[in-house]
Amino acid sequence: MRWALVKVALAVTVMVVVAFAVPLGLVVAEMARDRAFSNAERKAAGLAPVLAITTDRAELEKAVATTEDGTAGRLAVHVPGAGPGGRALEIGTRRAGAADLAATRALGRASITEVPGGFALLQPTAVGSGQVAVVELFVPEDEVSNGVATAWLVLAGVGAALVVGSVAVADRLGVRMVRPAQRLAGAAHDLGEGKLGARVPEEGPPELKSAAVAFNAMADQVVQLLANERELAADLSHRLRTPLTVLRLNAASLGSGPAADQTRAAVEQLEREVDTIIRTAREAKPQTQATGAGAGCDAAEVVRERMGFWSALAEDEGRRVRVAGVDRPVRIPVARPELAAALDALLGNVFRHTPEGTAFSVDVHNGEDAVIVLVSDAGPGIADPAAALARGNSGERAGSTGLGLDIVRRMAESTGGDVRIGHSVLGGTEVRIWIGLGTRRAGAAGGRRGHRPRRRGRRLPAGTPGA
Repeated sequence: MRWALVKVALAVTVMVVVAFAVPLGLVVAEMARDRAFSNAERKAAGLAPVLAITTDRAELEKAVATTEDGTAGRLAVHVPGAGPGGRALEIGTRRAGAADLAATRALGRASITEVPGGFALLQPTAVGSGQVAVVELFVPEDEVSNGVATAWLVLAGVGAALVVGSVAVADRLGVRMVRPAQRLAGAAHDLGEGKLGARVPEEGPPELKSAAVAFNAMADQVVQLLANERELAADLSHRLRTPLTVLRLNAASLGSGPAADQTRAAVEQLEREVDTIIRTAREAKPQTQATGAGAGCDAAEVVRERMGFWSALAEDEGRRVRVAGVDRPVRIPVARPELAAALDALLGNVFRHTPEGTAFSVDVHNGEDAVIVLVSDAGPGIADPAAALARGNSGERAGSTGLGLDIVRRMAESTGGDVRIGHSVLGGTEVRIWIGLGTRRAGAAGGRRGHRPRRRGRRLPAGTPGA
C-alpha cells in the first residue's frame, strides 16, 4: 500500500508539472522573442527622423555610426534610387535578401526574416522623395533566446522539487496508514498464537483507529471469556470437594480391612485429582465476576439448608453446632448457588482442617447497609490470615488449593464487601463475610469499609471481627 501511494503521487505530480511547466516555458520563450524584436523596432525607428530630413549618404553614415548597433555592424539602411534611373543607396552590411526588402516596401509594415546567425528586422520608413527606405537591424539568436534557458532551468528545478515533495508526503502518509495496519496484523497473529496480552495502539486514520478499538475490545472479551471458563472449571471442581468430604468421613468410619483401605485410597486419589484440576484451571489470573442484575436470595434460608446437610456430618463426628440469625428472611444481592458454594467451602474447610469433635458455628447479622455472615470454629486457627486470603494460596494447610476462601472473597467483593479472618470466641478461626446491600460499590474507598452497620439481633461477643 505504501509504495502504491508513492507511485500514484509520483505519476500525478509528474503529469501536473508537465502540464504547467511546458506551456509556461513556451510562454517565457515567446516573451523573450517579443522583447528582443520590440527593442529592435524601437532602435530602428530612431533613424526615421533622419531619413525624413535627408537621404545624403554622408549624413546617413554619420547617423548610423552614432548608434550602438551601427557601430557593432548590425544596422543597415536601404534607400531606393530617386526616379527611374536613380541610384539606390545602401549603408551598412545587408543580411536580408532583395526579395525580403521588396516585400517589406510593398507591405508597408515591419517584418522579420531569418538570416544566418539570427534574425533581421526590416522597418519601412518614408523619405522626402516619396520613396520607402528600409532600415535593417540584425538581432542575434542569443538575444532572441536571452533568459529562456535560465527560465527552463528554474521551471525544471521547481518541478523536480514538487515531484520530490509529493513523493515524500505520499511516503509519510503511506507510513501513517501502513504502520497501524501492520501493527493490527501483528497483534492478530500474536492473539492467534495464544498471546492474550496482544493489544493495538488506537491511533492512525479514523478507519484503522476504529479497527484497533474493535480489535482491543475483542481481545479483552476473549480474555474475559477464557477467565470465566477457568473460573467455572475451578468452581465446579471445588464444589466436588463437598461430597468428597462426606465420602472421606464415611470412609474413615468403615473400620479396617482391604475393602475399607481401598475405599479410603480411592477417595484420597479422587481428592488429589480434583485438586489438580483446580490448580490447572487457576493458572491464569481470573477476573472478578459481578453479580448479575436481579440476582439475589434469602441468606437465612440458604444457611438453614446448608447447615441441615453439614449438621448430619457434624453429629457423626461429635461436633457441636450452633446457628444464629436465621429465624427471619435476610435478603442479599447474591445468587443462591454462589452463597451456597461459599458456605460449603468454609464449612468443608472446618471438617477438613480441624480434628473430630471440634465445635463450629454460623451467625448471620443483618444491618442497614450490609449483611455479615460469621463462620467460627474451635480449631487450631490460621497462623497467617493474610496469606490464607491470597488467591490460590493454601498457607500451611496440607491438601488445600486455597480456592475456598477465594470463592468466598469474590462473592463478597461482587457486592462491594470483603472477607476478613480473625480469632473466634470459640478459640479457633473466624471468617467474617461482609456482603454489601447496594449502598456501596465495588472499588469504593477503603474508608467506607471501616463503617459498621447497626446490628439486628444479639450483640457480637467482644474480640470477634466486626464486633
